[in-house]
Amino acid sequence: MELSYLIQLADHSGGILYVLVGLGAVVLTVVAERTWVLRSLTRRGEALTEALGDLSAGDLARLRGVQRTLALGLHGGLIEATLACGAVPADQLGQRLEEVILRHAPLLDRRLWLLDTSVTLAPLLGLLGTIIGMFNVFSALVDPNAPPTQVTGGVAEALIATAAGLLIAVVGLVFFNAIGERVRLVVHQLETQKVILVNRFAAGGPL
Repeated sequence: MELSYLIQLADHSGGILYVLVGLGAVVLTVVAERTWVLRSLTRRGEALTEALGDLSAGDLARLRGVQRTLALGLHGGLIEATLACGAVPADQLGQRLEEVILRHAPLLDRRLWLLDTSVTLAPLLGLLGTIIGMFNVFSALVDPNAPPTQVTGGVAEALIATAAGLLIAVVGLVFFNAIGERVRLVVHQLETQKVILVNRFAAGGPL
């Protein structure tokens, strides 16, 4: 399609297509950023969980080694809290680690509200653009000299806004669910690491 024709379509939608293009750019940006961040976190989480599982009970020296090599960023908070607590009962250590998880969990799904909003907003904007485009079609209907192709072509152009809105909603919904599943995986990894740390380093052993 030529640029002039795309601009014509956007104008016929009352500018709604411009908004949809911006909304689509926001969706793709959030998807790319969250996918990259969560993919890195899950990979580090897998390596850290495996390393923690190989530790012997009370082996603080190896735990510090794991902290230096693998426990970066989010996952490092659990090991740091374990080392700071020292030899405390299992319930106290578990509550301290749970506090760390709860404090960091909101960071995992930040900006996902943009995807959630886009899934609902994009089809509504597309429908609004189609309604505005239909006004141009109705104005052609009152002209007795207007050719039939002008009417049918106007309807087709008006429906492009709805199609664009639905496309953005479909893409946003698929990635929203995929990223949500990735967030649940990271939280599960953190919970697993918490249990391992309690079992290995709580005073008196696990609950």
